[in-house]
Amino acid sequence: MAESRVVLHFPKKLLDQPVTSTAVRQFDLDFNILRADITPDQEGLMVLGLVGDPARIEGAVQWMREQGVRVQPLEQDVTRDDDLCTDCGACIVVCPTSALAMDGRTREVGFDADKCVACGICVPVCPPRAMSIHF
Repeated sequence: MAESRVVLHFPKKLLDQPVTSTAVRQFDLDFNILRADITPDQEGLMVLGLVGDPARIEGAVQWMREQGVRVQPLEQDVTRDDDLCTDCGACIVVCPTSALAMDGRTREVGFDADKCVACGICVPVCPPRAMSIHF
């Protein structure tokens, strides 16, 4: 069993199509919607956690691409610039998934991309602007 977090970009022509539900049924996957921003007549964006056999996850991703959905791994979208980070901890307080946490021994802020759901809350509260999201 594997888990993959992906960002799906739906062109407006697909917004009324059951692409996600068809993919998870067809490839026997479980899913969790981590974030969604879908507006009629515009591009839709969804951050999705997929759980299942790795080959089936890859098959579902490939199938969605064939339907016209742009798919990219979540890890490519949320980044922290370690050179800018001052380890102030402002981001820790607002992070709902504990993807950002301070090491009690070193007092350095760590970022666990696997826990991140790309909510974006950390971006505006980071004084040196070390956190960014690129959708």
